[in-house]
Amino acid sequence: MSTAHIRVSGRAVEIKRAEKELFPDDGITKADLADHYRRVGPRILPHLRGRPLMLERHPDGIDDGRFMQKDTPDYFPDWIHRWKLPKADGTVTYPVCDDLATLLYLAGQACVTPHRWLSKADRPDHPDRLVFDLDPSGEDFETVRQAAAALHEVLDELGLPAALMTTGSRGLHVLVPLDRRATFDTVRAFARDVAELLADRHPERLTTAARKQARKGRLYLDVQRNGYGQTAVTPYAVRALPGAPVATPLSWSELDDPDLTPQRWTLATIDERLEGEDPWKQELRRGRSVEAARRRLEKL
Repeated sequence: MSTAHIRVSGRAVEIKRAEKELFPDDGITKADLADHYRRVGPRILPHLRGRPLMLERHPDGIDDGRFMQKDTPDYFPDWIHRWKLPKADGTVTYPVCDDLATLLYLAGQACVTPHRWLSKADRPDHPDRLVFDLDPSGEDFETVRQAAAALHEVLDELGLPAALMTTGSRGLHVLVPLDRRATFDTVRAFARDVAELLADRHPERLTTAARKQARKGRLYLDVQRNGYGQTAVTPYAVRALPGAPVATPLSWSELDDPDLTPQRWTLATIDERLEGEDPWKQELRRGRSVEAARRRLEKL
């Protein structure tokens, strides 16, 4: 198979086996994946820079297994940034994607989906993002819409701006920008209390019960990603699913769109989104204080 050579960010990036089909049923090749990440570069890189990554790699295509990679392989080029961070029994040297050349190199390594930390590597225990993960218990996406709308109302009451995105998989993420002052433990405790308030307001539809048997068909308000070393899918990342759906930022007005689904946009259709203004242009601009929001929450 051929090797594609791309010059970007002042570097020559090789995409080996460029014609390898990563999505066999859709005919989507490694070259197509790299082309996608090149096109979305201006939108995705602000969500990647400075953050440790977990790479979801599918070297033989999405039908033949995957592996999740945290430690940076020795053969990665020296110009790819790395950050060594502690774990329970040692350290991990994470890759960090700070430029387009790195993003395309990762695509060339069959990294279909980059998953990013909610904190940056220079202050790894102080997140600048809080995320609520809203996945349906079955295929009931309408409950996800309702949960997102109700959560948006609560966050408004708390003075917290929020951004909405499809995950490209089964549900939606709601993200809140933070000022990096609180630790992960503090942020997760706050998120859990927000979820408890929301579940108390809508007990017939929403729950914070971690055990599936206790949920009784209700949507689980998942805040577990708000922890040290946890990751979330990056906006504009491709998911390793048939059709190559793309995790896509939304405006809140789109929540009521009858055509909205978690896999509404794909590698083949994402261009229509890129032609318009970034729906997150304002939402994530300034991080907010968890402490101030906590005081408002206690009054509720």
